[in-house]
Amino acid sequence: MRTYELMMISRGDLDDVAVDTNIRRFTGLIGEQGGKVINVDHWGKRQFAYEIDHRTEGFYTVIDLEIDSDGLNEVDRQLGITDEVVRHKFVRPPIRLKKVK
Repeated sequence: MRTYELMMISRGDLDDVAVDTNIRRFTGLIGEQGGKVINVDHWGKRQFAYEIDHRTEGFYTVIDLEIDSDGLNEVDRQLGITDEVVRHKFVRPPIRLKKVK
């Protein structure tokens, strides 16, 4: 299993309950696919630098997770077909090494 960071932007016209439900849906899907959610960081509503699909704002959420490639493909597929998600991106974070003094 590899570590990934998921940046997910939900539509700005959703209420807080719908956004939380959407986040729980995908953290649950990660678990169903054999992955593990390490951290969920909800940034809240932010303005976009430019319009995306005629929208000017959205709710940003960063999810740190561990998952294998098959599970990652399914989560990516589900994010792509969900209307509540404006954009998403998976990133492999750099390896953090402890400094030895």
